[in-house]
Amino acid sequence: MATLPGSVEIREEGPREGFQFERGAIPTGRKIALIDALSCTGITHIQTMSFVNPKAVPGMADAEAVIAGLTMQPGVKYTGLWMNERGLERALATKRLTLEGKIGLPASDAFLARNTNRTHEQHVAEQHELIERYRQLGLPIEQGSITAAFGCNFEGDVPLARVVALAGQLVEIAAEHGITLHGIALLDTMAWATPLAIKRVVGAVQDAHPDLEVSLHLHDTRGMGIANAFAGLEMGVRRFDASVAGLGGCPFAGHRGAAGNVCTEDLVFLCDEMGIETGIDLDALLDCARLAEEIVGHPLPGSVKTGGSLAALRKRQAVASA
Repeated sequence: MATLPGSVEIREEGPREGFQFERGAIPTGRKIALIDALSCTGITHIQTMSFVNPKAVPGMADAEAVIAGLTMQPGVKYTGLWMNERGLERALATKRLTLEGKIGLPASDAFLARNTNRTHEQHVAEQHELIERYRQLGLPIEQGSITAAFGCNFEGDVPLARVVALAGQLVEIAAEHGITLHGIALLDTMAWATPLAIKRVVGAVQDAHPDLEVSLHLHDTRGMGIANAFAGLEMGVRRFDASVAGLGGCPFAGHRGAAGNVCTEDLVFLCDEMGIETGIDLDALLDCARLAEEIVGHPLPGSVKTGGSLAALRKRQAVASA
């Protein structure tokens, strides 16, 4: 077990996670307002939109308009998600996003078919094509990812050996093109992870590939998000995806209760109380969480936006005592 990290990077995915998952239409201007507010909290990486087929994900139909309307802050990376060449072309055309080449493999072929309508072999072939396209565009390729790394609603538990093998396959795919991967993201796409599973899978990948920095993408469908993040911290993980107020979910997960990523402000609160630096202003982030709840028009699962931070409570108590 590694020691706790002194600092972590939290990558905000609430806009993309939330706006793809909400059933009701959200005005473009409100999407822009939330992203602009998040830009002023100290968060340095915001995944804004998915460049996907709007027939499959209607909430992403205005992706270009949202990007065009952002008031971009210095020091913040604004990124997007794409699933194929067409999506990449759309992201490039905005001329406003930070683009990074990424390759990924699924731990579940059934989820891959549902999510992208491709076989594993077709998906592997596309990773090679993507790498060549990234190189033509001069985009850096530093990270790979494994979706459904902890379990799948369509296949069940994912064998640990499969995840380790997929990490090795990603390294090999990159190496065939003369590229060295520096990180591997393990995605709990359908919220099968538990703290014990986090430690087992992260530990196995770390042991097999000590040169790869492991990051975590955790969903909170079964309420394990923050506990799993804590387990990741205990394993020395320094990079996490998170979603403001707990926005969103995966529209292809086959589970009507699928929740978004681990809640950003709850994770920041946890890190603050453990003395782990995030660089994020929790009070400003709590304002964003309340804004997100107002925008979607229904309660969101984040806890600290309701309970408040202990730092604020301590300050009030100190003032009262004085």
